[in-house]
Amino acid sequence: MDSDALTIDGLNAFYGESHVLHDLSFSVKKGRVLGLLGRNGAGKTTCISAIMGLVKAKAARVDLFGQSIAGLSPEAISLKGVGLVPQGRRIFASLTVYENLTVAARPGRSDDGPGWGLEQVYATFPRLHERQRQLAGSLSGGEQQMLAICRALMTNPRVVLFDEPSEGLAPQIVAEVAVVLKKLRDSGLSVILVEQNIKLALDIADEVVVLNTGYVAHAGNADSLRSNDRLVEQLLGVY
Repeated sequence: MDSDALTIDGLNAFYGESHVLHDLSFSVKKGRVLGLLGRNGAGKTTCISAIMGLVKAKAARVDLFGQSIAGLSPEAISLKGVGLVPQGRRIFASLTVYENLTVAARPGRSDDGPGWGLEQVYATFPRLHERQRQLAGSLSGGEQQMLAICRALMTNPRVVLFDEPSEGLAPQIVAEVAVVLKKLRDSGLSVILVEQNIKLALDIADEVVVLNTGYVAHAGNADSLRSNDRLVEQLLGVY
């Protein structure tokens, strides 16, 4: 039986006095991709931020491989093994590619395989190797997204949260990102993928959770949406 990499139970989140996430519960299995979907304003990014400790949240349980991370600081959650590829990339524009990667580097865990270092990320995205001495702010949008992904991998996470990784990218770069996400899943890494590109998300995800105004509107395996255009239109407003 697959073990749960990340378990969310009864997650509520707030912006000031506004209650924006309501009792969310779901889990991500080890080596699986969970697509976190929903229309604009549904609460997807807030959910990612709440898991990372970046917004005020309460939960009955947030466990990483059975260990509670609820209430910890973002830095502590990262050290426990949760990586984040944020919306908008947020790379360090005034640092080189090499510096962006090495500032995030942490040793791998011996029980999680060989881990990620410069050699591994450069092999995954050779363009970053070619541009390692270039200032990150001068990279193209696609290259900056590659850098954001690799920076998260350099922390040697056990679970990675991706927030809109295809946003603003050319179709060829989106296809490259999709290949990398599949490789990460196949390597045993667990992923939560927030994505407005529904075709991309459903092509990669093993399971899906659809949010609607801060509530779980649908949860199941990805096939439940891949094979049901009417349900996709009903839940996500696309066909």
